[in-house]
Amino acid sequence: MTTQQEHPQPRDDRPTARKVVDAVVQPPVDVVHPALDAVPEEQRVERGLDRVVFGVTAVIAVAFLVWGFVSTESLASASGSALDWVMNSTGWLFVLTASGFVVFVLWLALGKFGRIPLGRDDEEPEFSTVSWVAMMFSAGMGIGLMFYGVSEPVTFFTEPPPGTGEAGTPRAAETAMATTLFHWTLHPWAIYAVVGLTIAYGVYRKGRAQLVSAAFEPLLGRHAHGAGGKVIDMFAIFATLFGSAASLGLGALQIRSGLQIVGGLGEVGNGVLVAIIAVLTGAFVLSAVSGVARGIQYLSNINMVLAVLLALFLFVVGPTVFILNLLPSSIGTYLGDLPTMAARTGAEGPETAEWLQSWTIFYWAWWLSWTPFVGMFIARISRGRTIRQFVTGVLLVPSLISLVWFAIFGGTAIDLQSDGVDIAGAEGLESQLFATLEQFPWATVTGILVMVLVGIFFVSGADAASIVMGTLSERGTTEPRKPTVVFWGVATGAVAAVMLLVGGAEALSGLQTITIVAALPFVLVMIGLAVSLVKDLRQDPLVVRRQYAVEAVEQAVVAGVTEHGDDFALSFEAAPVTEDPAEAGTDPETEPEAGPRTGRAAD
Repeated sequence: MTTQQEHPQPRDDRPTARKVVDAVVQPPVDVVHPALDAVPEEQRVERGLDRVVFGVTAVIAVAFLVWGFVSTESLASASGSALDWVMNSTGWLFVLTASGFVVFVLWLALGKFGRIPLGRDDEEPEFSTVSWVAMMFSAGMGIGLMFYGVSEPVTFFTEPPPGTGEAGTPRAAETAMATTLFHWTLHPWAIYAVVGLTIAYGVYRKGRAQLVSAAFEPLLGRHAHGAGGKVIDMFAIFATLFGSAASLGLGALQIRSGLQIVGGLGEVGNGVLVAIIAVLTGAFVLSAVSGVARGIQYLSNINMVLAVLLALFLFVVGPTVFILNLLPSSIGTYLGDLPTMAARTGAEGPETAEWLQSWTIFYWAWWLSWTPFVGMFIARISRGRTIRQFVTGVLLVPSLISLVWFAIFGGTAIDLQSDGVDIAGAEGLESQLFATLEQFPWATVTGILVMVLVGIFFVSGADAASIVMGTLSERGTTEPRKPTVVFWGVATGAVAAVMLLVGGAEALSGLQTITIVAALPFVLVMIGLAVSLVKDLRQDPLVVRRQYAVEAVEQAVVAGVTEHGDDFALSFEAAPVTEDPAEAGTDPETEPEAGPRTGRAAD
């Protein structure tokens, strides 16, 4: 039988079992109960070019280019002063937020929000797990791994981070690998996961536009589509522009080094860098206007295969046993040193502050700059995944790729350095990969392969980044118009050239300086995204249903214990349509409840 109970009435703001039945079974007309998963109405968003977002960002980008080409020295001076302020005043912010995002996404995945799908409740993943992992693998490859695969581990082996011990020892090798993994595994992909989760949840669960600003609806309401939202999208465009330009600049540096070493050109200046960027940017423009996007995608897939073959070649002909031994020791040292590495700031002294500027903070700024691009990519391929699946895949798959890649390339370079081959002494970080390959058979072939890989990464990277900037410029469309895409592609190449010229003889320093300065505003955007996402998730139908379910079962148990002690059971049955007390002329405060509870106590 249905039991009655005499205990204090629940608070009005708490969902009772009766309210669950009435609200879920008999929701008001034209009102979807928050506990139900309903397909959201498609937002009516004006299509076409957003003249404000595109106009303002385009003008500022062109002004930056004019300044850089006309008065490189004054731009270098201004960016240097800006860098000093950023490092002295906000270096701590980069350090805290990067580690904070790792904790944040793990909390989302392991907590009550982990079961929430990035789509409808009953929606299956759009891609199979194998395909999803394969695409995640492609996201983990790029110019950065080619540029730093050898140079970062061997640099830390010969010049350990401040306060970590002597150079050239077995401990130095472990520290070098651990520090490299710190920069390339959980931290960067946690940063990407924040943007990817926010966009995927908003687009596939809430039906919002594919814009960074649209994710701020829980915080800004309608203002997310007004002036505030436009400013957020502008910050996202600038972050993508300078982050992508930094990658392209690294690619140009490495191709120049390859031409000098493999091609025998000898010492060449920054003019050759500009020429390399111009040629590769021209190749991108041709691909964009000629409609061969599928061909570029095909080349990108081939590029990934070639990168794997290069890694396998070096694994076989290189110090195979040393590489295998390095894998577990690198993981152990990384986990053991993680708290120390995550807490390192400029407060430890000028030497540490300078080191952070060149490495850790540059990386955090670079990854932050890449978040709109990589975040949108992983969001697009993750429809139907739960938050727990998303975070697990995004953190682990690329991190494993980076571990294996750096163990092979960095481990080989460290082994050569230990045997007396001065890899670290090669001229510039960009030359160290070629110096390593020269110690093995087919050095010319592998050197040419590296330049081809970097060149294709350059073209495909400019293509992908310019599409993201085009999407942000055209109100979230997935297929921006060619003129918009071409403009941003050319702008990315030109900005890369300016960033290299700003560095003068130390071209890499120009890339690092402007990347760090340009990424600062987007740190605040990222923090806002995290807050907005949590506010969204707390109102998700899955979370609301769980709250109702817990309350309903709790009240049924209280009723059962009150009436029957320990000897009761819960039963469930369909709830009949109940008559509105107001229409029946009864007093809802005194009339006994007419319908059964969601969970009822029975003898």
